[in-house]
Parts: sequence; C-alpha cells; structure tokens
Amino acid sequence: MLEVILLEDEPVLRQELGEFLEELGYAPQCVSSLQAFHDHFDASRHRLAVIDLGLPDGSGLELIQHLRREGQQVGIVVFSARQTSADRIAGLELGADHYLGKGCDLDELAAVLAALARRISPPAPPPAADAAQAPDWSLEVGPRRLIIPNAPAVPLSQQDLMVLRCLMSQPGENISRRQIIEAMGFDYLDYDQRRLDTQMRRLRRRVEDASGQTLPVKTLRNSGYCFYQSARVVP
Repeated sequence: MLEVILLEDEPVLRQELGEFLEELGYAPQCVSSLQAFHDHFDASRHRLAVIDLGLPDGSGLELIQHLRREGQQVGIVVFSARQTSADRIAGLELGADHYLGKGCDLDELAAVLAALARRISPPAPPPAADAAQAPDWSLEVGPRRLIIPNAPAVPLSQQDLMVLRCLMSQPGENISRRQIIEAMGFDYLDYDQRRLDTQMRRLRRRVEDASGQTLPVKTLRNSGYCFYQSARVVP
C-alpha cells in the first residue's frame, strides 16, 4: 500500500481527504502543521505528499522548497484555495509536481495521484520461472473468517462476509457497487452508498490491524471494487 502524507490544517477537510485517500487504497498520514509534517515525514515510507499552502505556522511553498533542496524525490501535489496563475507558477517552480485548487473534482486528485504513483514506483521485476505461485486468500463462509497467507485468520461480520464473497468469487474482475449492494440483500436505488464506503474502510483497517497485511481490494472510483489477488471461497 502506497503511503501518502497529507498536510491540511482544516480539521473537517483533513478528515474527508484522509478517508478519500483510504478509499483509493492509499495509507494516509494526516498532519495539520509544518511542524507536524517535519515530525512525521519519512522519506523511506512517504512516496506522495498532498500539501496545503496557507498553514498556521508558515507557508507550504517554503516546505516544498525545503524538500526539493534536500533532494527528496517525493511526489508533491499542492491542494490549495490559492488559485491565481501566480500562485500556480510559484508552486510549480519551487518543485510541486501538480497544483490543484480546492474546488476541483476529487476524481482529478485521484487521477493526479495515480499518475504520480506510476511515475515514481519502479516496475516490478518479472517473476522467476521457478517461483512458487503466491498462496490464495481464502474466504471460509461457514466459520465466517478470512484466511490470509502467512497471517492469522480474521473473523468477519455477516455483511463483511457477503461483500468479500461477492469480490473473492471473481478475483481480478471489476465488481460494480450495484452487484455488491444487491448481494448484501439491499435495494440499490434506496441504499446510501456511503455506507458501503464506510464498511470497506473498516474492513481494510480490521484486516491490517489483525494481520499486518493490506486487504488486496482496489477501489474503482465511482464504479466498484476489485479483489486483485488470487482467491477462493470455501463453503
């Protein structure tokens, strides 16, 4: 899971953006000041940074300049209410990779982060010819638990079970929100889809807290989800 450090001083927006990053499959570290950024930033972990400019203890532009002078290769996205041409030019000249206004569609932020992630992540080496196939993730329906390779099993609620059953029955396939909601027994037109987003966030956290591993579910923005590892469902 790619780690992102988010610097935003407004509490509600910071929480919303943190949850949005989680939904996209990132691991966000959310901080509210320049000092907190310096305290928590780890170049070996944080490959992406989303930075506001107007902060209680200084300017995000100075932070960007500092990071680049240190030679940090972190991908930087400015996310600011300052949207004049002069602001954008200053941000880009000081080392930001992208500059977005806070009024933009969050799908644009998602696309920018995905493009940056592709650029900064080295390509995975091809697997060795004799490499053993990675073990499956297994969903045991009867005991209601998720079996994770090389980690403890995770007990599941009934709704978590139904969501994972829908995804893990077709690993590698894009499963729409409608398919998942109807698999849980709800009417798609009456269902508040924010409940599904909240459930997925909690499920990701439960798996990571219990096993130390990342649930291999990719969010398909405004579409659905995909379980991207090999998987099997056991009655």
